[in-house]
Amino acid sequence: MYALGIDIGGTKIASGVFNEKHQIIQRWQVPTPSTATAIDAQIASVYREACEQIGKISAIGISAAGNVAADRKTMTFSANIPSWVGYPLAHNVSELIHHEVPVIVENDANSAGWGEYICGAGQGSQNMVMLTVGTGLGGAFILNGSLYRGSYGMAAEVGHLPMVPDGEQCGCGLRGCAEKYISGTALERFARAAVRRRPQMGKRLLELSGGDIDAIRGQMVSMAAKEGDALALYAFNKIGEWLGRTMAAISAMLDPDCYVIGGGVVSVGDILMKTARSNYLRFLEAAAYRPHAKILIASAGNDAGMIGVADLALRESGELPSFAASQKDEKENSKKEKADSKKDEKKADKKKKHNKD
Repeated sequence: MYALGIDIGGTKIASGVFNEKHQIIQRWQVPTPSTATAIDAQIASVYREACEQIGKISAIGISAAGNVAADRKTMTFSANIPSWVGYPLAHNVSELIHHEVPVIVENDANSAGWGEYICGAGQGSQNMVMLTVGTGLGGAFILNGSLYRGSYGMAAEVGHLPMVPDGEQCGCGLRGCAEKYISGTALERFARAAVRRRPQMGKRLLELSGGDIDAIRGQMVSMAAKEGDALALYAFNKIGEWLGRTMAAISAMLDPDCYVIGGGVVSVGDILMKTARSNYLRFLEAAAYRPHAKILIASAGNDAGMIGVADLALRESGELPSFAASQKDEKENSKKEKADSKKDEKKADKKKKHNKD
């Protein structure tokens, strides 16, 4: 069985056909059209092409940045596509393909989180939280083997946790949101502020930015940090401290056994992760008397969102059982195999004893 996974980004639409083992069979990539109706038409076009090249497609999963309603069909809001306000994305695509297969819509962070859970760093976890540190801060909660969306489809909007009273102005209209302190844009802001305060120490960052403090970008900060630049390392330490604080706060509520950290900012590895882990322990309630969650770097790659939403679409369509149910079956089968193996061993021992006698 095959599912079509669609990942709608601000600049491109990536698509792929996946089988039930999460192997990609075919992929496409096109620029993101400028209008909502053109996006609908593009998805329908890829579906028809997939059917021609691959055969029967059982379901379509669409991953998109923005808020998705609990019905998993409607975009309630998206900063990337202004007309996606109460927009019936799944219905419109279904109309264009004559309702041939089920269509579901999922938030991009949830899609990537589910992809990491089934194919990446989160495998084997029971309760996993994914945090995606990119331009903003995205989140996904997998609780007891299921993706948790909340009552209204708005769960895991970690980037908008109110962390600092009267803090930095966020694009959502509030102040002090977590993503103003944990994101690529926050990294740039911390680095620019550090150079303004100590220009004598900012020579490398100024060199990379052509002498213009406002031109300092995240990639420059990452490059300088890898070279050991003090101000670049300071900027990453600030991000890491807030990331650790946020994980500690989430642990106080959800108590996950695993955090998976993804996004472009994580490319520096331990420069960020070491600080994040130490601050998670620093701010974790009763840290000395409780187990600690694993904190891992995402490993499923750029296809995590497509993999995740394609798998969710197959499960929603009924082509695959729920992940929790399939895991339970696997455990029961494993127990049965062990029990059968023990029985066989006992029979063999009896036979040996009988032959001896």
